[in-house]
Amino acid sequence: MPPIGANPEERTMPIDPDLTAEVHQLMPYAALIGLEVERFDAAEVRCRVAWAPERCTSGEILHGGLRMGIADSVGAMVAVRNLPADATGTTTVGSSTSFLHGVPSGAVHAVARPVHAGRTTIVAETELRDDAGRLVAKVTQTQLVLR
Repeated sequence: MPPIGANPEERTMPIDPDLTAEVHQLMPYAALIGLEVERFDAAEVRCRVAWAPERCTSGEILHGGLRMGIADSVGAMVAVRNLPADATGTTTVGSSTSFLHGVPSGAVHAVARPVHAGRTTIVAETELRDDAGRLVAKVTQTQLVLR
């Protein structure tokens, strides 16, 4: 499988305003961080967050906590699309983040895909890339299936 988001055309998908509004209503944190939704299905969730000075740490680099929040949100979204029929929701129980580069401008493009979708847990892998396609963070998270 090719690296997630490595193809430039994949980073220029249009924002879906209806999906973005739906996600913002269901997950208020997504609205707070400026998450914009491009794709939201069981195979893949694609979102992006634009660089803004209020989202930065020193040196005008997007804050690592923001990048973790993006990945956790997008990973949870793909988990929700993969819930078993009798589930009521999901919650993160484990997450591993590797930061590879800072983001001093542009946007962060997040792509999450399910690695495992079971009855009790769902594992998602999320890659964050900058506008040039450079991998800036990789996150693997485990979501507990709630009943």
